[in-house]
Amino acid sequence: MNSQQPNFLIIVADQLAAQALHAYGHPLVQTPHLNALAENGVLFENAYCNSPLCAPSRAALMSGQLPSHTGVYDNAAELPASIPTFAHYLRALGYQTCLSGKMHFVGPDQLHGFEERLTTDIYPADFGWTPDWETPDERVSWYHNMASVIQAGPCVTTNQLDFDEEVTFHAVRKIYNLVRGGDERPFCLTVSLTHPHDPYAIAHEYWDRYDHAAIEPPTVAPLAAEQLDPHSRRMRWMCAMDEQPPTEAQIRNARHAYYGAISYVDDKVGEVLRALQATGLDENTIVIFTSDHGDMLGERGLWYKMSFFEWAARIPLIFHAPQRFAARRVTQNVSLIDLLPTLVELANGAPITASDGHSLVPLLNGDSGGWLDVALSEYLAEGVIAPCLMIRRGNYKYIFNEFDPPQLYDLHADPHELNNLGGQAAYAEVERGFERELDQQWQPAALRTAIIASQRRRRLVDGALRQGRFNAWDFQPYQDASGMYMRNHLDLNDLERRARFPQV
Repeated sequence: MNSQQPNFLIIVADQLAAQALHAYGHPLVQTPHLNALAENGVLFENAYCNSPLCAPSRAALMSGQLPSHTGVYDNAAELPASIPTFAHYLRALGYQTCLSGKMHFVGPDQLHGFEERLTTDIYPADFGWTPDWETPDERVSWYHNMASVIQAGPCVTTNQLDFDEEVTFHAVRKIYNLVRGGDERPFCLTVSLTHPHDPYAIAHEYWDRYDHAAIEPPTVAPLAAEQLDPHSRRMRWMCAMDEQPPTEAQIRNARHAYYGAISYVDDKVGEVLRALQATGLDENTIVIFTSDHGDMLGERGLWYKMSFFEWAARIPLIFHAPQRFAARRVTQNVSLIDLLPTLVELANGAPITASDGHSLVPLLNGDSGGWLDVALSEYLAEGVIAPCLMIRRGNYKYIFNEFDPPQLYDLHADPHELNNLGGQAAYAEVERGFERELDQQWQPAALRTAIIASQRRRRLVDGALRQGRFNAWDFQPYQDASGMYMRNHLDLNDLERRARFPQV
């Protein structure tokens, strides 16, 4: 393979809060493989998703653009095939690109630049989950409810365990095929798991790694209704959190299962890394570990994501390439849209101008001079009727919705975000600065109009496509059995020689 360009192994967890990892300070969660990546890599302390929801966040990761620019507003919105992703850019630079696992692509384009896709997705590719901001008083039947928390606990297997076993198996085999296949191009392999996303159920093996009595309660107890901001009240209603409040035992069960699921992810990471090391490909491979968003996990009485509070919006981001980057921790604010320009620069490509993000290469090399120190995020999906927007700059976080009072938090002085500085005279100038920045970055009223128009179109298309014969967009993995294992049109000796690694 071309040693002038590094290989990339990008591992994406689902709904993994940075605070729940040992590398980010959690005293209980067991993740030896991720710990090793962090100890010898570059760990970003303040990395954020660009939307606390799966599909918009993953589209931002892939495209380097905010959801408001791609039109991927929610979990049923299509990433246009004309928008280049990091897979497109890397292919143009001579890379072979492959995806194993979840990316939550909606629409008929299920590759978006990937040359090969090894599994189907765990989530549907149609418009069936389209929200409707014009009927805000209707709770949608397909959305989160509290069953995941109420029913949390150990299990033998689940739908999600089936998926991640398949994802990991194909990823490991792909690594072996990369070293056996004779393709000299560098590679970008993306491995995307669905854990530790709810439901909070995990196999006994991982449940049993933790002392149930040691599972700590949420740091911030459930807040009374009058203490909640309007967005949190909407999310509690949308997910029926007040109709079936979990008991302390159920909360502990959910957190226990979540920690077990993180250890499961760590084991899967270990399987993939062992294959990389066994083949020698690790010597020229940059390993990147991240997540699409976090999980409130009962903090403030909230669950799942859909929020800009730290447990939902802050994510792990680790680059591991000891031969290239000295181990360090980076405190500047970054986000997932910074990944695309970073990959392109590391692959020796020209600087990207069509991205909302910026290359992290200076920070990877220890140079923070000139870094903007800002992260932007948007929530444009269920449970709201207008764009919710966030700016994290320096130690401040500003949250805006045109129908809600503004929220302003000093995360250095108030890491649990309990003291809203919005509207306080002492912070009026800070708030005005964020208001100016928000007006420059977004036009909330025009964005709201565009989102509602998109929702109307998608609901019409979805209803029409369900009449008569249904043609699914879900990705169908293809395997040519005529070329697998031993076949009579293949030379046995040649086949065995090529399939064995290392070759004799």
